[in-house]
Amino acid sequence: MLQELNNDNFDTTLGQVPGVYAVRFWAEWCGPCRVMSPIFKDVARDMQDRAHFGEVDIDQAPELAGRFGVQSIPTVVLFKDGQVIDRMTGAAPKPNVLRFINNHLD
Repeated sequence: MLQELNNDNFDTTLGQVPGVYAVRFWAEWCGPCRVMSPIFKDVARDMQDRAHFGEVDIDQAPELAGRFGVQSIPTVVLFKDGQVIDRMTGAAPKPNVLRFINNHLD
């Protein structure tokens, strides 16, 4: 399941979810973000039993982008038990995204 994250639910959501949580930072006007959207949704569906997935629209929650140092989009930030453990910037093919997340699973 892919959850929409914002200023109101971000800390609560990530604080309640143990394990790996992949968060895609994106914007509607961003071409590479539109390319990455179906890829990220496919990965979320394929890995829903091993990791959690969410998205932050930086136009709706610019504070979150600033807080996590997101300077270009799309960026996927990986959290483990609420802490940032890695990030991937730019559009990438599905195998690369799967490998990126799998590398951080126990």
